[in-house]
Amino acid sequence: MEFIIPFKGEVKFKLILDPTVWIFDDRKLNLETYFQEERIEKDELEDYKRGMGEHWSREIMEGSTVPPTLNSEKTYKNKEKKEMLTGTFGILFKPFLLNAEPYEHAKRVVFETLHGDFDFPIEHAEQLVFKFSDHGKPLKEDGPVHVLLPDGSNQENPITDIQAIRVE
Repeated sequence: MEFIIPFKGEVKFKLILDPTVWIFDDRKLNLETYFQEERIEKDELEDYKRGMGEHWSREIMEGSTVPPTLNSEKTYKNKEKKEMLTGTFGILFKPFLLNAEPYEHAKRVVFETLHGDFDFPIEHAEQLVFKFSDHGKPLKEDGPVHVLLPDGSNQENPITDIQAIRVE
C-alpha cells in the first residue's frame, strides 16, 4: 500500500499528500474530542495579522533571527509526546483543496478507493476530515487516510483505502 495520495484532475497544481508527516502539523485535530466540542469559526486573516504583529514585536525586542525559527522552536512536553503516541488524529481537507487550486469550472471532488469512487460537491468536500492516525498508529491496513463527514456521523464506517483524489 502506498502512503501517499496523488491529487489530480481539474486543478492548477497536481499535489501529492503524505499523511505520515501530519502528526507534526499544527492544524491536526484530536478526533477523540473534535466531533463532541463546539467549534468557533476563526477569521484566518485576523489570525494572520495578529501573528505578524507578534512577529514584528519580537523582532523589535529581540532582533531578527535568520533563518526564522519560530515554527521550529516548539518543544513537546511529556503530556504532548504521550498524546502524539497514543492519540487519534485528523486534519481538515480544505487547506489541501485550496492549495491545489481547482479550476472555476470544477464542481466535484472524487475519492478513488479500492471499493469504488466516492464523490462530493466541492463546497461539501471542503468540510471533510482526513483521519490519519488511530491510537498513535498510522492507518496501514486500510489507509493512508479515512475520510470522515463533517459531523462525524460515519466514524464507525468511514471511506477507506483512498488511492487518489480527483477534482472534476
